[in-house]
Amino acid sequence: MPKTAYILPFSKIDKHDTAIVGGKGANLGEMTKVGLPVPPGFAITVAAYDEFLKENNLADRIYKTLTNINYSNNNELEAASHTIRNLILRAKIPVQMSRDIISFYKKLSGVFSHALVAVRSSATAEDMPGTSFAGQQITFLNIRGEANVCESVKECWASLFTGRSIYYRFINKLAHDKVKISVIIQRMIQSEVSGVMFSIDPVTNQKDRIVIESVWGLGEMIVQGSVIPDKYVVQKDTFDILSKEVSDQSIQLIKVNTENKEKKVPKNLIDKQKISDNDIIALARISDKLQKHYYFPQDSEWAKEKGKLYLIQTRPVTTIKSYAKTAQIQIDSKEYKVAEIPIMVGNPASPGTATGTVRIIMSPKEIDKVKKGDVLVAPMTSPDLVPAMKRSAAIVTDEGGQTSHAAIVSRELGIPCVVGTRLATKQLHDGEVISVNGSTGEVFMGANVQKSETKAEAYNEMNIKTATKVYVNLAEPERAKEVAKLPVDGVGLLRAEFMIGGIGIHPKEAIKLKTQDKFINKLAEDISIFCKEFYPRPVVYRATDFKTNEYRSLKGGKYWEPVEPNPLLGFRGAFRYVSNPEVFNLELTAIKKVRQHYKNLWMMIPFVRSPQELRSVRKLVASEGLFEDTTFKFWMMAELPVNVIMLEEFIKVGIDGISIGSNDLTMLLLGTDRDNSEVAREFDERSPAVFWALEKIVKTCHKYGITASICGQAASTYDDLVEKLIRFGVTSVSVNPDAVGRVKHIISEAEKKVAGGK
Repeated sequence: MPKTAYILPFSKIDKHDTAIVGGKGANLGEMTKVGLPVPPGFAITVAAYDEFLKENNLADRIYKTLTNINYSNNNELEAASHTIRNLILRAKIPVQMSRDIISFYKKLSGVFSHALVAVRSSATAEDMPGTSFAGQQITFLNIRGEANVCESVKECWASLFTGRSIYYRFINKLAHDKVKISVIIQRMIQSEVSGVMFSIDPVTNQKDRIVIESVWGLGEMIVQGSVIPDKYVVQKDTFDILSKEVSDQSIQLIKVNTENKEKKVPKNLIDKQKISDNDIIALARISDKLQKHYYFPQDSEWAKEKGKLYLIQTRPVTTIKSYAKTAQIQIDSKEYKVAEIPIMVGNPASPGTATGTVRIIMSPKEIDKVKKGDVLVAPMTSPDLVPAMKRSAAIVTDEGGQTSHAAIVSRELGIPCVVGTRLATKQLHDGEVISVNGSTGEVFMGANVQKSETKAEAYNEMNIKTATKVYVNLAEPERAKEVAKLPVDGVGLLRAEFMIGGIGIHPKEAIKLKTQDKFINKLAEDISIFCKEFYPRPVVYRATDFKTNEYRSLKGGKYWEPVEPNPLLGFRGAFRYVSNPEVFNLELTAIKKVRQHYKNLWMMIPFVRSPQELRSVRKLVASEGLFEDTTFKFWMMAELPVNVIMLEEFIKVGIDGISIGSNDLTMLLLGTDRDNSEVAREFDERSPAVFWALEKIVKTCHKYGITASICGQAASTYDDLVEKLIRFGVTSVSVNPDAVGRVKHIISEAEKKVAGGK
């Protein structure tokens, strides 16, 4: 295209015209020529910007202002920015140029209307390899009328000289006078849903993945990080949807008259998937087409209006790197020990690990608080925080997804980032030392995050499909909604103890006070939360396995529970149900009540000492009519040596499945107490004796045609144990939520070896 043209329609632009219309404009023109669904528009070229500066004698004054400032001094930077932007905003657009802009705007609008348009900056240095310039220039939405369009054009030109843009060019060693700007005028899409998509996983660099994020309303909320978007992962070539993480969204940005305003999302949409599976696949195909056309992975923006999908922008993914570094620093000559359990978990946004001192930033005015090596903690980040982000060892935010500003810039800077924690600014405090694992989304209290490195691939492998079912172990109703979004096959172990502990009263005390209905209703209510969130996936409820010392801590417990010298081998499990059927009936009544609405609730009996004991428990369950429904499954835990030795006799009583409780089974096989520090080192779930027991259980289950699972901690911890279970033929594995990705990867690899005869 002629370099002197002031205005060009998209149809006259292609990907080679970056020097004329900037990266954004060149890509919009290219996509239009390819036939992709791009809203119509035109570009005001770099030549127009240069002519504007020339006509108003601004160039020398601008670059002179930038010559002698201290870029590390935020006040000097902002003062220079203010001076330059005022020069631009007070200057006049040349008359003929103004007429041309208005003429093209009228053609875009139609004869009898003034179209709402988006006015977007398109800098010539955008989307260079390694520099995305994320959010550096400005965009105006819902602009109507000739005068407003022209004023917005000047605002875009001026945005080339915001403090953050000036600083960004400085740290990337780009000469100010070499970076020019074009302005894009494009018909406004009133997005009911919008989002972004990557033709490669931007965090893990997996080339066979397409990652799509979506929000209700306008997509600015994703970039701002003010909401956590839905995330959909699609496999290339097959276009199978590998996973869907649906996020609750309570606010959206929508047009009200000619302004964009934050409005509440209707209650019936808050927790709903934003786009259909068909739209997800359609977008994935577009993303794949873009990568094939450009011969490079693409980061694209899209929107949906009145049932039609549009492409708003595309650019190369600028952060394809191999991250392996772990930042370890000494803080004030003190040594810190890291906690083994994360204090919070968010979305992994930029890989790597780092340790530093917390600095909470609630507004751009506080960026000077962040010193070299600190961990920047904020509700979300914006381009104004880039100087502080540059100094940070890691970044943690309350809000945002993988394509928020924090995520994009962190990946570009090569520093670990965790977004969407929801709690960071509330739970962390200035001066605390924390460790951040951007690969897993975990935040730990203390330093030295090496332990968490063993989980680094968990997120990468989360979406693998396996023949062996992968369940999760759960206990707290508050986590049900969150964990249900993981790509798991159900809940393999729902512990009753946390729910009953939450009720707070010993069941016998409740019966004595004649408040057992409240006990039943509360237990049913809590169980229903899990069944609803995981429906139709099964939820395996393990009946209460409180030991006497644990039951005594409940209200009234001291009147009903004996004091035992060894509660581990005492009055617990199935023996308790047979001894106190009126207490067990409270659980059975709650289960029956839940199953009136949710048929995905199953039951598992723990600590069964004999086949006769199991037979007695089964009669109690049958008396409530639960076996009359074929969707009800009745499991037994295998956690005693007798369960292994006499397993065939237990199975003949009538059970649908076995779940191995590796914790108690290991202790009782090896005669050691894992909670006793004197002998705990002898507790070894990978002992040959334990492996022998696991193999016998699984193969016996196969012989009798029932399912074989494991729900003990061992499966969440030891890769080699999981591999052996797959070779034995285990049908499901139930693990902690944070181990899902890693275990799915181990299972997948083990299944391939079994299938290949290795």
